[in-house]
Amino acid sequence: MDGKTDSEPAKAAPVAPAERSLVDDLKLLAGDARTLGEAEIAYQKSRAQVFGGGIGKILGLGAAALLLAALALVGLVVGLILALTPLLTAWGATAVVVAILIFAAMMLVLWARSSWARLADLIR
Repeated sequence: MDGKTDSEPAKAAPVAPAERSLVDDLKLLAGDARTLGEAEIAYQKSRAQVFGGGIGKILGLGAAALLLAALALVGLVVGLILALTPLLTAWGATAVVVAILIFAAMMLVLWARSSWARLADLIR
């Protein structure tokens, strides 16, 4: 035995550039390109996994924030109705708050429609 174990790869003695052939150089280049390609694929896979995990967390936090904002708006609407009840009666306060909310929703729809029209004009 020469002291090498089966798990150690056999190392080729370095060859002087003048003694190498073009075919040998191209084989070395192909091997290096393959190694680089495999490393790049592994790197991009790990990036995608990290990105995917981050996106899931961001979407979860965004959904929780949206839910809390919706609950806050419900609380604001109920509070506004309760605050206006002594002035307008319960039905009057509800009617005023609902009318304001419907008006605001209509304004947002019109704004979205005009934004869509401008975007469609840009695309055409």
